[in-house]
Amino acid sequence: MSRRIRLIISYDGTNYVGWQLQDNGVSVQQRLNEAALAITGEQIQMHGSGRTDSGVHARAQVAHFDTNARMPADKFAIALNMRLPRDIRVLYSEEAPEDFHARFSAKNKTYRYLVQTGLHANVFTRTTALHVHTKIDVSRMQRAAKFALGEHDFQAFMSVGSTLTSTVRTITKSEWTQDGAYLTYEVGANGFLYNMVRILVGTMLEIGGGKLPEDAIARALTSGQREDAGPTAPPHGLFLQRVQYEDFDTDEVLKRL
Repeated sequence: MSRRIRLIISYDGTNYVGWQLQDNGVSVQQRLNEAALAITGEQIQMHGSGRTDSGVHARAQVAHFDTNARMPADKFAIALNMRLPRDIRVLYSEEAPEDFHARFSAKNKTYRYLVQTGLHANVFTRTTALHVHTKIDVSRMQRAAKFALGEHDFQAFMSVGSTLTSTVRTITKSEWTQDGAYLTYEVGANGFLYNMVRILVGTMLEIGGGKLPEDAIARALTSGQREDAGPTAPPHGLFLQRVQYEDFDTDEVLKRL
């Protein structure tokens, strides 16, 4: 009898074309499918909570798959890790309700974007933080971030070419924090458009650098025009940080480990 297994996965996206299977390179999903095949002998299809792009990382991606294997659910994490490259780790595995879906059951997601300031880039964070060597006003960025809070049509913060029927999303958290040379933007919402977080970050970096007015996010939300927002920030500073469901929260689970 088939069972549904739920996973929490952490990965460094540097060497991958993204989460989703692609013809032009190796994806995180591909490596997980291959590891699951080796364990179960079945052609497994992993379903993720979100399709992170090439170079984007995850602290807590959620995925599920169906299997007839009788292995105890909590042992899948260890078994998969034995067959995965070191830049992908399964942190947790359990049996999930049969109607659970990693993507469609999600209620809220949180992303983080890391920026390193200062004249010289830190070689140890070159693949996980965007280096900005020019002076930026963090207080302006912190004030600007508040304009994104609430329910809005985020059409201006979506890459051209998406075919979504609705571009309305509700942001529940939008804030910058500073720790020495490092700035972290954390944003939580009930869903995100394609490149939405990276465009928000690119816009606020322009605001911090004095190239856009402090209310640029509000203006772009009103106009709905992509050209009124800032550039798309590079992918390597972005992390999928947390996924929340009605009965499952990656932060709460990881605290217990």
